[in-house]
Amino acid sequence: MAENTEEFINEYTICNCLKLGDKAPDFDAVTTNGNINFYDYKRGNWALLFSHPGDFTPVCSTEFVAFAQNQEEFDKRGVKLIGLSVDSIHSHIAWLRDLEKAFDVEIKFPVIADLSAEIANLYGMIHPSISDIQAVRTVFIIDPDNIIRYMVAYPQSVGRNINEILRTLDALIVVSKNNVATPADWQDGQPVIIPPPKTLQESEKDRNDAEECLTWYLCKKKI
Repeated sequence: MAENTEEFINEYTICNCLKLGDKAPDFDAVTTNGNINFYDYKRGNWALLFSHPGDFTPVCSTEFVAFAQNQEEFDKRGVKLIGLSVDSIHSHIAWLRDLEKAFDVEIKFPVIADLSAEIANLYGMIHPSISDIQAVRTVFIIDPDNIIRYMVAYPQSVGRNINEILRTLDALIVVSKNNVATPADWQDGQPVIIPPPKTLQESEKDRNDAEECLTWYLCKKKI
């Protein structure tokens, strides 16, 4: 039992995993839109980097169509989309052409061909307990300063909800601009939460900037 515990601790101690608040690693990549440098591609913008397990697969196909159909929504928010899998550039091109023809969409965002899995491993997109060679469905939202603000991994059998990703982007952008927080189930345009008091004295003062106070530490306003 002690040996197993030690092995478990060692495995996770040496894991150099990315965390919220970390700087997103830069990289150069071959993509369906040509060679890019990640920082140059997203310069001054938010970015959404996502991985998929493989080309010509049913769930991934529905996701790519959904991303393409919502391209204008990402553009309105100033968000650069970029996909990734460990397939080849020719596989990507053939698959995207097939999707565009079958679903009458245009896939404008670049898709990284990561045959060596170098970028996938850099971002922890490959989970060995699931597969040693395929990426799971990860999503990274990276702010204009290249800081990771959101990260999530979906199982291979569950497709992503694009509306929830857009909602999360809206929340992150509002929070970043206004020094506020968002409540559960928040949607764009709804009241946000004002930072709570930091001292006893502050807690006794009227919250003049609040439109609604449910208690001394939970006040909301519209922005």
